[in-house]
Amino acid sequence: MTVNGWIQILVFIALVVAVTRPLGGFMTGVFNGGRNLLSPVFGPVERGLYRIAGVDAKAEQHWVTYAVSMLLFSVAGMVLLYVLQRLQGVLPLNPQDMAAVPADLAFNTAASFVANTNWQSYGGESTMGHLVQMAGLTVQNFVSAATGIALAVALVRGFARASARTVGNFWVDLTRATLYVLLPLAFLIALFLVWQGVPQTLAGAVDATTLEGAKQTISLGPVASQEAIKMLGTNGGGFFNANSAHPFENPNALTNLVQMLAIFAIGAGLTNVFGRMVGDERQGWAILAAMGVLFVAGAAVCYWAEAQGNPAFAAFGVDGLAGNMEGKETRFGVAASALFAVVTTAASCGAVNAMHDSFMPLGGMVPMINMMLGEVIIGGVGAGLYGMLMFAIVALFVAGLMVGRTPEYLGKKLEAKEVKMTMLAVLCLPVMMLGWTAFAVVTDTGTASMANAGPHGYSEALYAYVSAAANNGSAFAGLSANTLWYNLTLAVAMLVGRFLVIVPMLAIAGSLAAKARAPASAGTFPTHDGLFVGLLVGVILIVGGLTFFPALALGPIVEHLAMSAGTLF
Repeated sequence: MTVNGWIQILVFIALVVAVTRPLGGFMTGVFNGGRNLLSPVFGPVERGLYRIAGVDAKAEQHWVTYAVSMLLFSVAGMVLLYVLQRLQGVLPLNPQDMAAVPADLAFNTAASFVANTNWQSYGGESTMGHLVQMAGLTVQNFVSAATGIALAVALVRGFARASARTVGNFWVDLTRATLYVLLPLAFLIALFLVWQGVPQTLAGAVDATTLEGAKQTISLGPVASQEAIKMLGTNGGGFFNANSAHPFENPNALTNLVQMLAIFAIGAGLTNVFGRMVGDERQGWAILAAMGVLFVAGAAVCYWAEAQGNPAFAAFGVDGLAGNMEGKETRFGVAASALFAVVTTAASCGAVNAMHDSFMPLGGMVPMINMMLGEVIIGGVGAGLYGMLMFAIVALFVAGLMVGRTPEYLGKKLEAKEVKMTMLAVLCLPVMMLGWTAFAVVTDTGTASMANAGPHGYSEALYAYVSAAANNGSAFAGLSANTLWYNLTLAVAMLVGRFLVIVPMLAIAGSLAAKARAPASAGTFPTHDGLFVGLLVGVILIVGGLTFFPALALGPIVEHLAMSAGTLF
């Protein structure tokens, strides 16, 4: 580890904190229906969209109606994306004549992008034409992210309102998240990326002659526009197979920093939205502090593990750190590669600028743990906030058991319904992560795709299902996932990990909104101080540890111990 590496990490954290409050204030105004700087431009567009769709912007929805609207919209988007892929061979804007995407891969990809996972069992530049990239994948990058933001705001309204029957209007929240938040920010980031050298063109490819005299075909396309929303919406699906390790997606150290900041910006800003909407900004800072503790711990462990290097190289007289550059982004170094890995898995993004399969066992374990905890460390846009708030419900329920009183949060009593719905949402993730992994590692169909034996091969399969269920999308690159088995089972994990969390969460929002708010008393547990932050972090780690430690012990932990004893996989 170096001083320079730690400075990079600290500068990134400082920038995230700096943008949290301004962005949170802007988004609060947007979702409260207030006028903002963009209203003169997008206000008429917003009203026009409502007229075309027949939406009454003033009519709010019960949580059931909100959930049904969200599910129907997601189903329609998934069907449309599947059809676009299957018809790709006869569609325009396909300069490289890409063939139709096979049925199982098209189903996997449609589920992936609608669930905001963006898992890719294919190489982008060799599989998808420009029309599918733009009208299919990029569109879903926007609307799946907007859906997550809308859902988080609906849950916040549940805490903020009292004796109410509604939690907002899904169509209005979706439209405002897209028009006022995602589109303007993505446009600015796309312009910045074009300035830094990222392509934005409808051309197919160019042929080049290398320094050795060989011929090379270099794919081009509308990269900058997809790259911007890929990061901002915590989508992660790359235009190119190498993702953000490709110089056309991530040209230099400045774009690398901006991309990481874009991944965290909205998720961090939404914690401030939470504080503002419930009338106490300290509540939002407490949630962000809990996220920050977990993030800093993960970044420190990952950087430490990657800076140590592989001890096996010492036998060849090679410095361990030099040998550990395998799979890293050599333009940025170990610190930036480790930081990017932690950021992208803490935020449920999935974009990568290094190959996680090449990380040291403990370094690769940190991204897995980030996802296993339920995408609550910043998390996907929206998903991180509502995931953390559900853990807050669990933490306060535990605190209530310890002192013998009914738990409450922000004046709302947390009763049986809220706790049951929370546990349903929390437990569906490990069922998908561990259940499918167990099947994969004991069947020939599952093990045939593993490039490595022993605990590392097991970690490849575990990482895949953890990534899918957590709606992250990153992977240990050693797993060949483009098979019928993995395409179908990963798609199921992605859909369950997205929608079986969302529906119980909306039930919680509706239940809380209908409750009256009780005034604080001498026995009320404060939820804006260090004690609450410590309790929340502790509950998250205990739940995660009890659930996933056995699985981690079979994979990265035993691999680390074996590596220390001289056995490699």
